[in-house]
Amino acid sequence: MTKIIGLTGGIGSGKTTVAKYFASKGIPVYIADEAAKEIMNTKAVIQQVQALFSENVILDNSQLNREFIRELVFKDKNKLAQLNSIIHPKVTLDFENWLKKNKDAPFIIKEVAILFETNGQDYCDATILVTAPLETRIQRVLERDKTSKDNILQIIQNQLPEEQKIRLATYVIENENLEKTYEFIDILIKKLNNI
Repeated sequence: MTKIIGLTGGIGSGKTTVAKYFASKGIPVYIADEAAKEIMNTKAVIQQVQALFSENVILDNSQLNREFIRELVFKDKNKLAQLNSIIHPKVTLDFENWLKKNKDAPFIIKEVAILFETNGQDYCDATILVTAPLETRIQRVLERDKTSKDNILQIIQNQLPEEQKIRLATYVIENENLEKTYEFIDILIKKLNNI
């Protein structure tokens, strides 16, 4: 039976870098955010999401304005819950189909930004949390995205506190020095092959 290893980390922690490294080692990696983006581009979902908001959330190219939606739901937890109730079941189904295609792998990585916030760890055989100091995370996001420090801090405040995530995680990767991170993952891969 293929083991499901949940991979998560706060914004700017480097979980995408970690996910890519696992993939480079031939381990199947499912990125929940990418699946959600694809699902959000389907006509039926676009209409369902627009129905949640009084504001127009559809761009001129008929796609959802995800940045605007993100702003709206971070200010309104109820809207965020409604949005998640549309998207999450579809992502779950997509993952189940993907898992069937990768059933011969000893383990797979399921990268989910809000793994612990949604109790996703209950469906994993083990979990990996990627962490980095707060200032490092903020700097990474400022370099990567066109956003402000205030926006980043608002996102961080909407995620579970780091200490709580550390308690819930099976493994914690301190991702400040990339070489050390990769060395740790190499050791981890051997462990995960034997769980």
